[in-house]
Amino acid sequence: MKHLIVSSILVVFLLTPPLALTNISDSHPLDGSVGTQSIHVNAFRGMVNIRDNNVLSEWDGILDYKNALLVAKLYGKMACVLAKMDQAAFPTLDDIRKALDHQDLKHYPPTHGLTYTVLPSRVKNLAQYGMVIKDLCREVPTYFAQQQKEGAALAIDPDSCFEVQLLSFMGLSICGEVPGL
Repeated sequence: MKHLIVSSILVVFLLTPPLALTNISDSHPLDGSVGTQSIHVNAFRGMVNIRDNNVLSEWDGILDYKNALLVAKLYGKMACVLAKMDQAAFPTLDDIRKALDHQDLKHYPPTHGLTYTVLPSRVKNLAQYGMVIKDLCREVPTYFAQQQKEGAALAIDPDSCFEVQLLSFMGLSICGEVPGL
């Protein structure tokens, strides 16, 4: 019995530091806006949850690195947008975790902004993308979006775009002529 108790205590002490690193959260003011951005990194699940409560462009988002999905719930448009995430263009999960851990966002250079065009087809079965995404987009229409090749974004009407910012890493433009956008 003593060996069982001692081994249990050792397991707790040995696993606590690695498990503590799997979930990191931070909330910080956004540059040039009225609001804050809260970011929660769950390295075990390969997800980053973002809550941006900027008065002018409130949105929630999920970066699902395991399934290479990006989803954004745009409150001003009352719609969700789901897209394949080009992981080469996004900061890595580890970069985001390190930036939040060290609070030194200036160390990571901003990437180029990406433009996504909303397609007219609605997502019919959100459950296939996981419960987290299904819960985020509950009660609002969800549309697929496609990343535009660099240079192709010039043909898009800028008035149809919703701009989102992920820390100082990158900006995303979600554009389209769909009901609600």
